[in-house]
Amino acid sequence: MPKAAKSAPARLVLPQRPRRLRRTAAIRALVREARLSPAQLIQPVFIHEGKELEPVPSLPGIFRIPLARLGAYCRDLQKLGLGGVALFPKIDPKRKDALGREALNPNSLVLRAVREVKSAAPNFPIFADIALDPYTTHGHDGILTKRGDDVDNDRTVAILAKMAVLHAQAGVDFVAPSDMMDGRVGVIRRALDAAGHEETGILAYTAKYASAYYGPFRDAVGSKRTGQPPLSKATYQMDPANRREAMREAILDWSEGADILMVKPALLYLDIIASLRAHTHRPVAAYQVSGEYAQICAAAERGWLDLRAARDESLLAIRRAGADIILTYFAAAYAKGQ
Repeated sequence: MPKAAKSAPARLVLPQRPRRLRRTAAIRALVREARLSPAQLIQPVFIHEGKELEPVPSLPGIFRIPLARLGAYCRDLQKLGLGGVALFPKIDPKRKDALGREALNPNSLVLRAVREVKSAAPNFPIFADIALDPYTTHGHDGILTKRGDDVDNDRTVAILAKMAVLHAQAGVDFVAPSDMMDGRVGVIRRALDAAGHEETGILAYTAKYASAYYGPFRDAVGSKRTGQPPLSKATYQMDPANRREAMREAILDWSEGADILMVKPALLYLDIIASLRAHTHRPVAAYQVSGEYAQICAAAERGWLDLRAARDESLLAIRRAGADIILTYFAAAYAKGQ
């Protein structure tokens, strides 16, 4: 007997077919929820006293920039449409001491760098790190107590306020206290206002966690202790287990005058970014830190990940969580489409 013709499978009766909105690249772009542009990215830039570019081995593609080349470099970043730069100095070890006195030198490396960038690219935003770890021999973000077993909060805050005023005088657009000392945002805001710098903003490292992902950064600024266990900053940076505490820090920073609230690291703390976004109308920033960058690069070098795809997905995840601004070592490469 002849075989019966096969009947076509019955079509599902579905009032909703989400795939209709994924059918073409144009439709996907039309309904895309999280959008990322170079203007939302800030490039961290390491600077040094030398005359040549110095590669940072633990940060592939990242270099310490000499002052002579910094202005042109930042002009190029501005042409790419980036949102700004965050400057981090590598200080000559001979200029370091236990009190971080070099941080208050009016002709310090970073202040000369600020003036160089403002001369070359006057309208390019500069974010200045306000902390003592690049300047201290012990590598902590502040002055140690007399016993030497912890950071003296209030003495450190007094220095940070003076440091912030020096940076404002040099021309930075935002000071960015990354030290996590109690009360420092309010003291810095009052110091800036008293010195006539009411328009200088504060990007507060609101929820900076005591993370294991800062190692390559410490290499880059020369604050890593060689031959010793990693430095613990757990008495002032936040416990990675805590979420509610981040909201408390946000309320404090907001009330003390912070203009932008930041979470650091970013990828491991997407829930913190999302919580912050849900509880404030202030701009929220996130720092995709050196270890997060380095692990993506390392996996790509081994052929385990596609670098560009993993990079773009990671940045979109940070945006999707709610960050308006992202500090990332990928900023320039993303803007170039590389």
